[in-house]
Amino acid sequence: MPTPIKMPALSPTMEEGTLARWLVKEGDTVSSGDIMAEIETDKATMEFEAVDEGVIVRIEVAEGTENVKVGTVIAILAEEGEDVGEAAAAPGAKEAPPAEAETSKPVRPEPVEGPTPAPAASAPSSPSTSSGRTDGGDRIIASPLAKRIAEQKGIDLSTLTGSGPNGRIVKADVEGATPGASPAKAEAAAPAAPAPAKPATLGGDFDAPYEAQKLNNVRKVIARRLTEAKQTIPHIYLTVDVRLDALLKLRSQLNASLEPDGVKLSVNDLLIKALARALQRVPKCNVSFQGDELFQYTREDISVAVAAPSGLITPIIRDAGRKGLAQISTEMKELAGKAKDGKLQPHEFQGGTASLSNLGMFGTKQFDAVINPPQAMILAVGAGEQRPWVIDGALGVATVMSATGSFDHRAIDGADGAALMQAFQQLVENPMGLVV
Repeated sequence: MPTPIKMPALSPTMEEGTLARWLVKEGDTVSSGDIMAEIETDKATMEFEAVDEGVIVRIEVAEGTENVKVGTVIAILAEEGEDVGEAAAAPGAKEAPPAEAETSKPVRPEPVEGPTPAPAASAPSSPSTSSGRTDGGDRIIASPLAKRIAEQKGIDLSTLTGSGPNGRIVKADVEGATPGASPAKAEAAAPAAPAPAKPATLGGDFDAPYEAQKLNNVRKVIARRLTEAKQTIPHIYLTVDVRLDALLKLRSQLNASLEPDGVKLSVNDLLIKALARALQRVPKCNVSFQGDELFQYTREDISVAVAAPSGLITPIIRDAGRKGLAQISTEMKELAGKAKDGKLQPHEFQGGTASLSNLGMFGTKQFDAVINPPQAMILAVGAGEQRPWVIDGALGVATVMSATGSFDHRAIDGADGAALMQAFQQLVENPMGLVV
């Protein structure tokens, strides 16, 4: 029997992805570990490796296809010793056993714009037009989960059109059905496909020219998660002004000594360390809100916001509180490069106990960042600038930056958040604590 290759879930939050590029073609032989495709997930573009050995006899989903659901069959593999011609003529992938059918999603992608997968060569009809009956019309093909839902809702399965393989009725078909509707009534009542909603514009002849750009998967996830964060997390914002002169002096001295090793510390590297050390001093802020529980972390994993071409992503410096500045700098440069190339692996951006976002290099003086759930805090760092400052009782000029902490008030009280900001301020203004 031919083996189906399905769209994998390459991250815990991935529900669909874009098949960006095939690296194999029909007729190619693949071995376990071979890179077969590049898939754009909700986080990054990742390589998809072969698990089994065999010959690619049919590619079901063309490269460039968007919104391919996890579990969708994207190619067919002929196993060793199997007749390649017979496998290529097979109508489709092997059906999942009943136990899997109850939990899996429909294995056909929803209609999308752009390239569409080539249909099976000998398939009698497409899933959009196949009924849930066999050719004899005396048995309905439906997953056990779909049958159970239909029984609970009082839906006649014979009135439904299946969207699964070979017209199989699956969970999504039943959930969208109306109890008691006959095929004729359903067809008559089915409204015409709505035209794409027209974006809200200025109105009349005063609309400015624009070009509509489709959102990539990363931007869609950013939009969804940040909307949820602002709607569900009660943010509290605390700002401190921090004098940078001592930190900048220490950085120059360290870079002079580290130059032979090819290491050049950035201000951001020192701020990552300062936030991690502050979390060590105020562990009540190294937490996350988990419904009726509070997770207290014993390690400081700092997510650092990086602007990548596909959108914002946050690679993580693990155990930053116990790492030296040179190691943090080296790791950060490597992770930032991967982020900009879209090559981060899941373990490099998933997790984190707190975040740091630095827009100071753009001249931004101060800003309030949105918390990245399930984390409970994020530190927003502005630009260092020359400001009037009282030094030893006399007015002088100092290099000062504003730092704002955003805290999840369900998990962190204002006093604890203030203690963290104070600890961060003290560490930056007395930076020898960062090198011990």
